[in-house]
Amino acid sequence: MTETWVILGASSSMARALVKRLAERGAALVLAGRDMDDLKATAADAEARGAPFAEPMAVDVRDAATFAPVLERLAREDGALCAAVFVGSMPPQEVIDADPSMIAGVVTDSHAGPATFLQMLAPMIEERGMGTVVGVSSVAGDRGRIGNYVYGSAKAGFTTYLSGLRNRLARSGVHVVTVKPGMIDTAMTWEMDKLMFPVGPDKVAADILRAVEKKRNVIYTPWIWLWVMLVIRHIPEFIFKKMSI
Repeated sequence: MTETWVILGASSSMARALVKRLAERGAALVLAGRDMDDLKATAADAEARGAPFAEPMAVDVRDAATFAPVLERLAREDGALCAAVFVGSMPPQEVIDADPSMIAGVVTDSHAGPATFLQMLAPMIEERGMGTVVGVSSVAGDRGRIGNYVYGSAKAGFTTYLSGLRNRLARSGVHVVTVKPGMIDTAMTWEMDKLMFPVGPDKVAADILRAVEKKRNVIYTPWIWLWVMLVIRHIPEFIFKKMSI
């Protein structure tokens, strides 16, 4: 049975890497995002790699009205419905400090928008009793740090949302995977001076598919970030608040 995957934020480097792998496995694809030229190119590549179809669709997570056409398109497909969400924005913390009005956009991009989309999609997946949801959060959500605490707080909220969604959908046979990337070599991190344990988008895509196959609940990618964040979470607050990390 062919799986149909909707990829929200399909123009991101990590999303494109996952799309390639899904297409080679024969999955049908709905590619949702804002950059239609990029989505059309990704769709053509996916069909060349074996996807039965790869349909680009315009979506803006800051406008929930754009979700309806995607949901209507998915409803026309039989079988398992799956979703992978890669949406997020991470302006430098100092830029947000200078303009706090940016917080609303960061929270919408990184939490509220994706959560709204998944909340609208959930009943459709639930009714079919099969499928997978992949939500890309971030290690930044594990603890508020001076360098990116607005983005981190948004991703912390999304992580908690995914945990609740996993609890709900598990009752109908649907699995939810929370993905926590560390510093990935993508456009979002290109302006950073130094990356810790950097990996490319292909590594993230491979880890995601492995997690889907093994029905993992939460993964860190690369795996070393599990141990890095374990240490960071356990630093006492009276010490942590003096640190610049």
